[in-house]
Amino acid sequence: MEFFSLFNTVEFFSAFIVLFAVIDPIGIMPIILSIRDKGKIINPIKAVLYSFSLMFLFFFVGDWILNLFGVDINSFAVAGALIIFLMAIEMVLDIEIFKDSSIAANNATMVPVVFPLLAGAGSFTTLLSLKAEYASVNILFALVLNAVVVFAMLSATAFLQRLLGKGGIYFTRKFFGIILLAISVKLFTSNLSYLISQISETAN
Repeated sequence: MEFFSLFNTVEFFSAFIVLFAVIDPIGIMPIILSIRDKGKIINPIKAVLYSFSLMFLFFFVGDWILNLFGVDINSFAVAGALIIFLMAIEMVLDIEIFKDSSIAANNATMVPVVFPLLAGAGSFTTLLSLKAEYASVNILFALVLNAVVVFAMLSATAFLQRLLGKGGIYFTRKFFGIILLAISVKLFTSNLSYLISQISETAN
């Protein structure tokens, strides 16, 4: 099948790392623990099913939404790269740029776990930004693997916190922040170069 023939191991792992860094299941562990300490319910199966269903849906209809507003994928990727860059800055410098004002009820599965923690603006932007660079099959497989990892981490949050410790969580967050920073620069430069070349061709 032509769809599966486009599978590329390098693209798959690269997309997985980007999505993992943006979704940041390690970074949200303290938030998850805080929510549970307040007696609120989080259902790992529903959280993963709902959030990744939203991301799959946006992956396929995102282009249609962009076309509705007359925006091409490369322009969106440039804008997305800037958002990813800011998210990476948050992770590396321990500053808060994107403020969350969500108010959760007793069941915190939908808010704030599904949205905005897992399937938020950053995840949606990243998906379409990656779509401008990688084959769809690699991104979708990366998304599935992320779903499996996130489910495992949500189901074992307390264990992972004990295993990694505060130092381990801090180091991992910084490490993925630097990777995310580098990838955002790559996304920005490659798509900006494409847009500039298109403008030059049109002018000539």
